[in-house]
This record gives sequence, structure tokens and C-alpha cells, in this order.
Amino acid sequence: MLDSENSFVDLGLNTYIVDMLSNIGYQAPLPIQTQCIPLLLKGCDLLGMAHTGSGKTAAFLLPLLQNIDIKQRFVQGLIIVPTRELAIQIGHVCMYFIKSLSHIINIAVLYGGQNYRIQFNDLKKNPHIIIGTPGRLLDHLSRGLDISKLKTLIIDEADEMLRMGFIEDIEHIIRYVPTHRQTALFSATLPVSIRKLSYKFMCNPKEIYINPSISACADIKQSYWLVHGISKHEALMRFLEVEKFEAVIIFVRTKSATLQISEILQRFGYNSAALNGDMNQSVRCKTISRLRCGTLDILITTDVAARGLDINRISFVINYDIPCNYNAYVHRIGRTGRAGRSGKSLLFVERQEYHLFNYVIKRRVLNSNIVKVKCPTSNDLVRCRLKKFTDKVVNNLESKDIEQYQSLLGKIKIDLDITIEKLAAILLKIAQGSQSLIISSDDQRINKKIIYYNKSDLKKNSAHKNKSYFVHSRRSIKCSNVYYKKK
Repeated sequence: MLDSENSFVDLGLNTYIVDMLSNIGYQAPLPIQTQCIPLLLKGCDLLGMAHTGSGKTAAFLLPLLQNIDIKQRFVQGLIIVPTRELAIQIGHVCMYFIKSLSHIINIAVLYGGQNYRIQFNDLKKNPHIIIGTPGRLLDHLSRGLDISKLKTLIIDEADEMLRMGFIEDIEHIIRYVPTHRQTALFSATLPVSIRKLSYKFMCNPKEIYINPSISACADIKQSYWLVHGISKHEALMRFLEVEKFEAVIIFVRTKSATLQISEILQRFGYNSAALNGDMNQSVRCKTISRLRCGTLDILITTDVAARGLDINRISFVINYDIPCNYNAYVHRIGRTGRAGRSGKSLLFVERQEYHLFNYVIKRRVLNSNIVKVKCPTSNDLVRCRLKKFTDKVVNNLESKDIEQYQSLLGKIKIDLDITIEKLAAILLKIAQGSQSLIISSDDQRINKKIIYYNKSDLKKNSAHKNKSYFVHSRRSIKCSNVYYKKK
């Protein structure tokens, strides 16, 4: 195993690749890049276990780009991915690298939902690399796409392929490629089915394992809120108001929920949009482009629709609905804190979901690195709004036309025959707009302490028969009449 502190040149990459990386801001290789790149450059088959956000895209793209023979006008590299979003994302990264190189490498991105004419035109240019989803790749293969001289096959997010039922399609695609080739397979987990696939189609693969603690969650400040006191909708508004963020992704369980929450946020002035599988591809691409370029700040989406999103602006991820398993949780929060960047995540946990949260997520987060937080109270909102208002005042202290407004203020004071303090208070009330600077306190309601017990914990608490318990469901109970005291 190589030292993670090595530079890119130490990994065996050519000078032009290293210079390209330096020019676009890549400073040092990440752990998965340090381990994978030398092996892939040597032509080894590779089985890599790495979570989303670990930097694996560059780990397999850089050796692939270096090994391309631009004089040979046939498909030399094939990357198979589970979703169109991931195909598009890897295509963007690949083109980003290629634009900084001195020679031309042609690529084609093939996925369902895009017009065939566009893809036929790309294929006519004899691409060196093809990135595609299983279904659309099979369509093109049945129409005559030739990958019989392929040198490198890369299968990304294999466990997701398995979950979505694509393994048979992958096996069918592999029939079209030569026996003597290099194969690399990447997966967040390695279930038996994935290992069987690797044994069947790979030759003595080298295995790489990247500890999740240094990949998926290392730079993400994780937190959760136990839902009580107010609705999730209202809590969402409060968290969005007090948190500082550049862009947010909100994960929900259903397609209809993406539309409902987006509509609510827009009603309250947030620049938000929904993303789900029912939308046509052009709308989805436009929405993602808006998020990437900064004209959209909040995206509400489902797990599948957001697969493969890699956008630098995403600094905050909210799990509005709890994910069904730990891998889904890692995928969600991995939309922020990617490849060394920092980020925050928040999970809403309803009382009937506490068993799922405790056993599926909390106990698997390394070093117990997920913190329970309180929902912002009315006092928190007032402090936040006053801070924003005060900042606006400070920013205008040095304005050159302030004296003119002072003169107008004096005239209004005389005309209305009121004190300057009362006039200032009236103007402050007008200036506050829809976000009131005075809100009645709800600290007791919001900060009510809720303790959830797992069914297995009931025996431990049997000695406390004098306390009042309320049985909420088969798996959890609620301890009532316990409050936080305001200091």
C-alpha cells in the first residue's frame, strides 16, 4: 500500500497528466487514488470498495485517460454506471480533464431519456471512451455499436446496479467485450452477488478497501433532530433560516413530496426546485445545471434522482425523510463534504422511526459522530433575524446619501409630530417585512425533552414504575412530562 502523502507524480502518472491536475487545482491524491492509480496503470484488474465522495471517479479516470491511444479510433474504455445522472456527472468530470490536456480524446455519454440522434452523432466521432447506463448501452449494442477491441472496462457503483436489477444486463454487455481486457469494479459494499460477478469476469483482481471514516463522512458534521413539538415542515423552515449554507439538498421518500416541499419553500421565498424520476431528461438536466451555476439554492429530491450528483456548492444536506438503510444514508450525506471539502448534514427522526435510526444508522456512524440537536426556537429566529438586519445597517453606515435620508426623516418627524424614537420603531416594523423581529416565545414547546426507548430497553427501565410512560408503537415508547429548563 502506498503512502497517502505521495504526490500524483509518485503514482506513475505522466507529466502532462500531473501538469493538468496542477492547473485545475488538484494538490495531492486522496487515499483511494493513491492505492488505485498505480495498479490500474500496471493493467491489473481491480475490485475497489469505496463509499461515495471518496474520489474514486478520478482514481479510475486518470489511468484510463493516460492509457488511451489517440491514434486508434475505436472504443478503448467503457464505464458502466447505474443512473443517467451519474453518467452525466462522470462525463462532465472526464471532459473537464480532457479540456486541460494538449491532445483530443473523444467521449460519448449514453443514457436513457436523451434523444438518440445526439448519441448517434457522438458515436460517429469514434469515441475513445464511452460512459453509459446498462439499458441504453444494450440498445446501442443491438444497433451495431462495436466494443470488440475494448481495453478497459469499469463498472461503477456495482451494489447499486444489483439493487436496481442490472446485473443480468451487465453480464449481457460483457459478452460483447474481448476476453483479454482490464476490468475494474467499484462498490460501496461487496455482497456475495458482487463477489460472484468479480470472480466470473475478472482475472486475479487486486482488492482495495477504503475505510469509510476517511472517505464518506470524514468532513461532514452530522446531526439529527427528534421530531416533536412542531411539524417537519415548520422545523425545516427554521433550520434553513438559522443555518448558513451555499446550496442545500433535501432528501424525501416520494416523488410527490419533492413537489410539495418545493412549493412550500417557494411560497416562503426560497429559491428551490424539485428533482424526481417523473421529470423528462431536459428538465432534470436544466435543474441540475441551475444548482451547479448558482441560480438555484435548494434542491428537493429522491435517492435515485440524485445519484451521482457532485456539485461543489452543496454545503448542507437535509434528510427530511429517514433513509431505508445505512448505504442510502451515506449516499445522501455524501452529496456534501466530497473529496476533502467540508459540509453539514441533518436527519429528521420521527418517534416511530427511532428503532430504524438507532440500529441502522446511529450505531454504524463511526466514532458516534452524529450529534443530537434542538430545533431552533422563536428566540433563535429573532436573534438570527436581528443579526441579518443589523448587518444591513452596518453595510449602509458609510453610504454617501445617508444625509439626504436624515433630512427626509426630520421632515416626516415634524409632519407627524412624533419622537424620533417612535418614528424609528415604526420604520423598523415596516422594514422587517414578512419575517417578524418580535415573536412570542415557544422555547418550552420546542425544547420539550423526548426520550425514545427501543423495545429491548424496556426491561432495563422496569424499575422506574413510578414514572409516566406512554406507549407509542410496538417498537418504541415516549417518556413524557420532562422539560428542558431555560437558563
